[in-house]
Amino acid sequence: MKCKILKALLAGWGFVFLTLLVGCKQKREVSTSFYFWKTVYQDNKTEQHYLQHFNSKELYVRIMDIDNDDLGVPTPIAPINFKNKLPEYVNIIPVVFIVNDVLKNTDDTALKKMAANIIRFVNGKVEQAGKQNYTALQIDCDWTATTRQAYFSLLKEIKLLSKGKVLSATLRLHQLKNQEKSGVPPVDKVLLMCYNMGNLRKYGSQNSILDLAELKQYVNKNLGLYTMQVDLGLPLFSWAVAFRNNAYAGISKKLNKANLADKNKFDFTSQGLYRAKTDLPQFGLYKNDEIRYEESKFEEIKESTAYLAKYIANKPLNLVFYHLDESILKNFSTHDLEEINHILR
Repeated sequence: MKCKILKALLAGWGFVFLTLLVGCKQKREVSTSFYFWKTVYQDNKTEQHYLQHFNSKELYVRIMDIDNDDLGVPTPIAPINFKNKLPEYVNIIPVVFIVNDVLKNTDDTALKKMAANIIRFVNGKVEQAGKQNYTALQIDCDWTATTRQAYFSLLKEIKLLSKGKVLSATLRLHQLKNQEKSGVPPVDKVLLMCYNMGNLRKYGSQNSILDLAELKQYVNKNLGLYTMQVDLGLPLFSWAVAFRNNAYAGISKKLNKANLADKNKFDFTSQGLYRAKTDLPQFGLYKNDEIRYEESKFEEIKESTAYLAKYIANKPLNLVFYHLDESILKNFSTHDLEEINHILR
């Protein structure tokens, strides 16, 4: 009888212990930062407030794009200009975007030269930013199966020349899903870009920035099983996609919601698009051009984050919002972004 009572007590305490263990599961450590993707850096109180609020230790700063010039030579495009130094409390993580076509028809000599030029250019810009050094570097490229070998060779050379710095690469959703075909880049970690997931050039009223249904087609348990650390990039931006005769005509960066609401300039069509009523050269538009306005909505970001949180490994995580711009941040309070951060913990 005593043995039965003892067993019952032990079983009860075992249940209590298990409940406490589950309830006290360690939370994921989440560090929050931002991309800076403008061509001119200058002091901005609103932007600095967000960095300080989240105690951001790092700022991911786009240094330049690399594209081929008219002679087919890889060349820096629209490099950043620092009107002011970066704040002392934030470290710089330089980001270099490489157009995929640059990697086509390249040999080892060309790749080594490109890597050396990238490091030299980045070092110069870091100095202009008022920083003595940097500890990490990120390369952004939408590589494909045909450019994979060249890109990975370039990354290896950059890693060699960067002398112990943490090297990361951006990872598109299709590269995550098709890991066997896309390969795993030879870097220290990757950042999964959870935006730009639809077909931007497709005519119609879709949202190519963020679509949860589209996200679910790419992200699953493979995210947690990825062979290296995965950080997350989430969108805060919007844009106006222009169509001419139902064909993609580019992004009108100067257009915003207020412009599109001007009934003297635009009609709202039954297809969910805005149609120009006259030529609008200030926006690069002709009469009857159509605009699809796309934006990152807070509730959609929350839903997408909750979905991602189910699959990402329970390890320290860097969350990077795209991007740090006063005109964008006015749509997202610090409380909003805290909610996103909390979902991932």
